[in-house]
Amino acid sequence: MDKGPKRVVVTGATSGLGREMAVQLGRRGWRVAVTGRRVDALQETSAQVRKAGGEALALLGSVVEDDEVRRHYASIKDAWGGLDWAVLNAGVGESMDARRFSAEIVRWTFEVNVVGAARWMEAVLPDMLAQGSGVVAGIASLAAFRGLPGSGPYSASKAALVTLLESARVDLRGTGVEVVTVCPGFVKSEMTGRNEPGSMPLLMETSAGAAAILRGIDARRRVVHFPWPLSYPAKYVLPAIPDFLYERFARKLAPMRKKTASPEAQKLLRREG
Repeated sequence: MDKGPKRVVVTGATSGLGREMAVQLGRRGWRVAVTGRRVDALQETSAQVRKAGGEALALLGSVVEDDEVRRHYASIKDAWGGLDWAVLNAGVGESMDARRFSAEIVRWTFEVNVVGAARWMEAVLPDMLAQGSGVVAGIASLAAFRGLPGSGPYSASKAALVTLLESARVDLRGTGVEVVTVCPGFVKSEMTGRNEPGSMPLLMETSAGAAAILRGIDARRRVVHFPWPLSYPAKYVLPAIPDFLYERFARKLAPMRKKTASPEAQKLLRREG
C-alpha cells in the first residue's frame, strides 16, 4: 500500500463544496484528484490545491459517462497506485413542481446524483477491497429524509443515494473499507445560489460546510449531518410525523422551494417542450 501522502478523489470539484474540500485536503499535503466538466474551473481548483500544499491531478469529464470514469480512475492508478478516499460529491438539484412534471429532469438528476456515484463506487471498490482499506464518502442531503415540495427529483435521488450507501456499508463491514454518508443542510455554493432568497435557514459558509464534512469522514461517522438545529429535526423528527400532518406542513414550505433553473435544466426542458 502507498506509504506517502494520502490519496483522494473529489468528484464535482469545480466549485462550492467540492472545490473547498479539495483545497482543505490539499492543506494536509494530500494527493488530490479532482473531477469536473468545466476546464477553466477545474484548472483553478487544481491550482488552489497546489497553492495549499497538496498534489493535484485534474480529470476533465462527467460522472455520467462510464468510459470517462474508468479513464479517470486509470489515470489515478497510473499516478498514485490507487486511492485511500473517494469523496463522491458531484450532484445537481433542480426545482420541479409535479403539476409540470418532467421525466427528463428526474432521469438527469438520478443519472448524476445516484448513477454517477455508483460508477465511481464500481471503479474504486475492487482495489480498496484488495488493499484492505479505504473510505467511500457520498454527499447526499437533508432533503433525503422526506419528499420536499418542488424538489421531487432531488429528494428522491438523495434518498436513493443514502440507501445505496447504507447497503454498501452493511455489505463491506469487516473488509477494512468504510462507507460514510454525508447529509448537509444549506451551504453556500453555485447550486444554493439559485435558490429563492430567504429560503435557506442556517445557511453555512462553504469553508465551514467542507470542514464539517471532512471532520465527519475523519471520524468515520456512518451518517454525517449538520447543522444540528436543522439536521436533527430533519433526520429524526420529520420522518416520524404522520403523513397527513407532514403534507400540511410541507405545503406551507412550497412557496420557498423555488430556484432558478440551471443552464443544463433549461436545455432539457426546451428539448421536452
